[in-house]
This record gives sequence, C-alpha cells and structure tokens, in this order.
Amino acid sequence: MTEHPVVRVPPPPRFQRASRKLPPTLRALATERDQLFRRHAFDPRLKTHALKGQLKGLWSYSVDYRHRILFEFIGRDEALYHDIGSHDVSR
Repeated sequence: MTEHPVVRVPPPPRFQRASRKLPPTLRALATERDQLFRRHAFDPRLKTHALKGQLKGLWSYSVDYRHRILFEFIGRDEALYHDIGSHDVSR
C-alpha cells in the first residue's frame, strides 16, 4: 500500500458549521479520520471512493458507519472539504 499524503485546503463555512454541530465524540473521531486522510487518503479504513450521480466529481470517506466527509481533489495532493454528516448530506 503506497502512501498518498494530502494537504487539506481550509474548508468553506458550510463545512465548519456542520462540523461544529456534531456531538463531541463524533467530532473527535472526525479529527482522527482527518489526520489519517492527510497521511494516506486511500487507507482502507477510510473507504475513500468517488461519488456518482448528482455528486459526481466529489469523493467521500467514512468517519464511522453512518457519517462521511464529502470532498474534492483540487490537485494531486490537495483536497477541499465540502460537507460532513450522515450519508444524507448533499442529497
């Protein structure tokens, strides 16, 4: 498994608001997943995958079974976070 480190671009206000609304334990888990994502964007524990349909062009990775982070690659090593929440976000 090769490393794929990523630099996260400062997230937009929508992501920041959604993040602040998470329960503290989920917010802590999201921070852990973010750190893992920055070290290796395609670590199998994240289940990173491209989205289809209306969300085509975006990617997501799992925070836990019910929650994910939506983002887009804006360069080979840069990602812009769009939203965080249940799998219903941005549907």
